[in-house]
Amino acid sequence: MNVSERGYEHARWCVPELGKRMDPPVVLVRTLDAFSDGGDRMILVTGATGTIGRYLVRALAEADVPFRALVRDARKGKELDCEFVVGDFDDPVSMESALKGVDRLLLNSGGALPVDGQQPMIRQQTGVIDAARAVGVSWVVKISAWQPGRDAKLSVRAHWEIEQYLKASGLRWASLQPTGYMQNFLTGEGGFTHSGVLEGPYGAGRVSYIDAYDVAACAAVLLTDPLRDGETYALTGPEALTHEEIAAKLTIPFRDLTPQEAAEGLQAQGLPGWFVDDLLLLYAEMAAGAMSEVTTVVRELTGHAPRTFDEFLANG
Repeated sequence: MNVSERGYEHARWCVPELGKRMDPPVVLVRTLDAFSDGGDRMILVTGATGTIGRYLVRALAEADVPFRALVRDARKGKELDCEFVVGDFDDPVSMESALKGVDRLLLNSGGALPVDGQQPMIRQQTGVIDAARAVGVSWVVKISAWQPGRDAKLSVRAHWEIEQYLKASGLRWASLQPTGYMQNFLTGEGGFTHSGVLEGPYGAGRVSYIDAYDVAACAAVLLTDPLRDGETYALTGPEALTHEEIAAKLTIPFRDLTPQEAAEGLQAQGLPGWFVDDLLLLYAEMAAGAMSEVTTVVRELTGHAPRTFDEFLANG
């Protein structure tokens, strides 16, 4: 059993969906003039081969905005068909090199790992923030998680810590805080098992899943036309669905698991007990409706409504 992405996914549940078509978003038409107001502008897209990054790379390329993509593997960089640089969050020297000449940064990386101590993503992203400040980056757009907080678990807590560090860095910044991604239901990250059943301890809780296409569109707007410093943007899709409703749209069976059944499935994957306990707490929040809010932020930022789940599937 897998868990839907809310920033607390296991690393091997973060495989980007490579086959989706992306229509070029129209939102950049109204921001391109602001981006070309004189002076040098260069955007660095981290996580460029990931769920959001591939959409963002295509959107920026379609709008003819200067940018480069950060990749860890040059072969994957070539597949993006854009300017790219090879670097790794765990290699500060490579990040300083990648950030040279960069004015604006999209900060995005993988999620929680079942390791003791501080989540690695905290060290990685705060290191990139330090490097960005050192080379003179002026604007950072961070991909965060839904409702990050001090008392949250796993990556949701880690995103909160990174945001606190970013706030204290002196850099201008904005944070995008999406719910789970619709793409997860095609990759297996949303509880879709290899046997073709959507299962998990979801109960009747509703979740306003968002298409990563819309997250990328919001990121593109903020990167090309920075708005107010220090703003957070709660991103959702236009509807809150139960997982049983989602399974019906996917035309697959739905099986609601008890917490005990879910724990056994996670433990069978080799996850440590403390990690499983934290995941189950996050599942319980989801089942209780913690991700059911629907916001209008996507429309306010981009000028278009976010995609419904049906529209997401139609564009698959």
